[in-house]
Amino acid sequence: MTKITRTAIAASLLLVSGTAIAQTGAMPHPAPASLSPPIVIAHRGASGLRPEHTIASYTLAIEQGADFIEPDLVPTKDNVLVARHENDITGTTNVAQHPEFAARKTTKVIDGESHTGWFTEDFTLAELKTLRAVERLPKLRPANAKYDGQFEIPTLAEIIALAKAHSVGGRVVGIYPETKHPSYFAGIGHPTDALLVAQLKAAGWNSPSDPVFIQSFEVDNLKRIHTMTGLRLIQLMDATGGPADHAAPSYAAMATPDGLKAIARYAYGIGPGLAMIQNGDAPPTTLVADAHAAGLRLHPWTFRAENVFLAPSLQVGTDPAAHGRIEEAMRRYLALGIDGFFTDFPGIGVTTRNALKDHR
Repeated sequence: MTKITRTAIAASLLLVSGTAIAQTGAMPHPAPASLSPPIVIAHRGASGLRPEHTIASYTLAIEQGADFIEPDLVPTKDNVLVARHENDITGTTNVAQHPEFAARKTTKVIDGESHTGWFTEDFTLAELKTLRAVERLPKLRPANAKYDGQFEIPTLAEIIALAKAHSVGGRVVGIYPETKHPSYFAGIGHPTDALLVAQLKAAGWNSPSDPVFIQSFEVDNLKRIHTMTGLRLIQLMDATGGPADHAAPSYAAMATPDGLKAIARYAYGIGPGLAMIQNGDAPPTTLVADAHAAGLRLHPWTFRAENVFLAPSLQVGTDPAAHGRIEEAMRRYLALGIDGFFTDFPGIGVTTRNALKDHR
């Protein structure tokens, strides 16, 4: 059988299975095989239940059985890597309530977009530690907002220590760091690639068998990191736009068979937005089959329980903040052969993944 024929058959199977799932909500059997046993990645911790990127969020995710916890990493003024979704901390901390930092509010252009607020690179770690996390989506997650003001901003070192402390009794808790805006930070004198690799090496992590994935939406920094470490790398991509370092014309171009082959030269897998695999209730694309044909794993992002994030057929009621059928969403993608997934609700992810494993 030729490679072209195998790919065509795989694509046909994906289309058939996607139609069956959309109509019935059930998982077809047998499902297309993943290249690796699917892993559950706690997106910013258990961020559906606690303010994101806090030790409380990561700890809950670990308690719920997540395989990996995910910190987005940005540097401080004194070059310490800390976990924040963005270096703009206006919406994820109580910095606006600190009059001593009022003068540091400023406007910056990051990856071509203007942002006004407070930024991690303008604070030392000691200063950031005086701030407290707040819920980023309070209207959708009011229960999380009840924890506002309770938790510090964690460092990468603290997150590594947390994962290692829970890697006992045969269980291994991994970390899945994302390098945020690496070109921007390098351009202002705060390069993060070498800093991240050095800290992971100091923790004893440097080989493909170690419980670490490094991810980035940019390309050239992943290629640099590929020369610095043996850890597995994940190329992030989205249904629109392209890498901020302009190393490729678009993510769409990177998701073609030829683009995926190029990614496979430096990365272990890809982290596509969910819509790149199946956009709502539409039939699935061939991305899973195409990536697997290139030898790449797929860890798509991000499964969230709220209706506003789910396909119309999986929503329950009309309240955007109400929880819909997230389990069915996860089953749809697992049935397509993904190798893992990001979720704000890792407890649901683990239960759903394990039910599939038991079924097989």
